[in-house]
Amino acid sequence: MNNRQIAVVVSNSNKNANAIQTINAIKNAGFENVFIQWYNRNWKPTQEEQLKYIKQIGLNVIFAHLGYENINDIWIENKIVDKLIEKYKNDIKICKQNNIPMVIMHLTSSNKAPKYNKIGIKRLQEIADYAQSLNIKIAFENTKIKGYLDYVIENIDNENVGICFDSGHYHVHFNDEFDFNKFKNRIFAVHFHDNDKTDDSHLIPFDGTLNWEETIKNLKQCNYEGPVTLELVYRNDYLKISIEEFYKKGYEIGNKLKNMFI
Repeated sequence: MNNRQIAVVVSNSNKNANAIQTINAIKNAGFENVFIQWYNRNWKPTQEEQLKYIKQIGLNVIFAHLGYENINDIWIENKIVDKLIEKYKNDIKICKQNNIPMVIMHLTSSNKAPKYNKIGIKRLQEIADYAQSLNIKIAFENTKIKGYLDYVIENIDNENVGICFDSGHYHVHFNDEFDFNKFKNRIFAVHFHDNDKTDDSHLIPFDGTLNWEETIKNLKQCNYEGPVTLELVYRNDYLKISIEEFYKKGYEIGNKLKNMFI
């Protein structure tokens, strides 16, 4: 029996729909689990209002994706980043208060970042140790630049730290090159979405050119046992269908991916 859960992001990048409409469409499509974007931006409705409504209608939050503004500063040796570290700690504390068991973090933003180094590791270790004290897991995501995940996993001494495998970034930014064996048993979460390698499009899986059979096979060999988590955005060609139809299709594809893990 396949009891693997299916989840989807409550995206604030959806077009022609606010977060409440998005949440309703997700719920009506059959999803029971979501992840939230906790970016501390001036969204309307706010992230706090979104979380309250998600809980009100009975959806479960599997993790929070934390923001990545100024994350590159974590690697700058002469930069004072106490406020940045405290911001992440506060976000993690809020997750604890709301029974959200895991956070996703980026290690870089944009196409360029300072080289990974020991001062960055020291700062990330502080955040990771704080999260562990609250029994919150941290999963660092493969973003646009190679090497950071490897360095962090090799140098942070904390079993509470793993990675979030992002299929879209793997396809468009990594050219499908990823050392899955290196992260065996360390993949805590996934972001499943597709693209055609020209842009990080956040398409529904199988609407782009990613080899899903190969990707799922690799994740199975890494012993990934978590949810099938979709990071989809309702925009561009998808606007030809309603947001309700969009998430119904997403839910159907989520089930298809779930069955591929059997």
